[in-house]
Amino acid sequence: MGTASIVVVGSSNTDMIIRLSRIPRPGETILGGKFLTAAGGKGANQAVGAARAGGKVAFIARVGKDVFGDEAIAGLRRDGIDVRKVRRDATAPSGVALIFVAEDGENSIAVASGANAKLSSADVRQAGTLIRSAALLLAQLETPLAAVRAAAELAVRAGVPFILNPAPARALSDSLLRLISIITPNETEAELLTGIKVTDEAAAAKASRALLLRGARAVILTLGARGAFLADGNRAQLVPGFRVKALDTTAAGDIFNGALAVALAEGEELPDAVRFANAAAALSVARLGAQPSAPTRREIERLLKRGE
Repeated sequence: MGTASIVVVGSSNTDMIIRLSRIPRPGETILGGKFLTAAGGKGANQAVGAARAGGKVAFIARVGKDVFGDEAIAGLRRDGIDVRKVRRDATAPSGVALIFVAEDGENSIAVASGANAKLSSADVRQAGTLIRSAALLLAQLETPLAAVRAAAELAVRAGVPFILNPAPARALSDSLLRLISIITPNETEAELLTGIKVTDEAAAAKASRALLLRGARAVILTLGARGAFLADGNRAQLVPGFRVKALDTTAAGDIFNGALAVALAEGEELPDAVRFANAAAALSVARLGAQPSAPTRREIERLLKRGE
């Protein structure tokens, strides 16, 4: 496999999902749920989302030397993803996520990181040639921050745009934010990073300005069904979402980021890239499971045409 246009650094998990009428409260047992397993992990989800949206993708990650790791790598290969830099860890198991999904599509997730927590800056630097030759680098926060920073530094030195999806939510230094071409928080993550509660478009604009002032060059604040708020030095605008019936929102943000990376790698302007990503995310929430929910390029283009 040749040079990848999109390199994803991040996590790989096996998702164990129980679909229920509602999310159990602490101490409560709810019977009658339906169980399934699906490939997941924010990094792997984004890699698959990008590959199905038409991108040429390579993945940098760690999985265990176990059956979950075997299945994760086999699944990524089926989607045409370059897995040469997915390391097998003999001392830690592959990551696992336990997910409750309610009838209204809301979810509750607990993650045992396993090998994801051992992805190191050395692992990333060993994939330096891959990152330096990419059109775009994409990362999230389910792996150690040192690995994310190492990837960002390699990308910036090579002039490769770096998209950070700051999920799960955690505090980030200004020095890391200054390395980011585009940051893609949701409302919760934006609030943690800025202290601004995102309740409407005006609040989204204010939170976006705060992130731009801290060093990010562009902000795409995802707002679920409403779409995404885009802000950079030239504009601040809402890019509306697509109306669909939500079944499972687990991977919507991941599919959004994967599709966004593809559109940008293909040279689309930011508003058009966000619209493409909104369409991909909308299609994903109508399906159960993380990677199984990622739509194909044809499906995304069909929804874009219908929405015109």
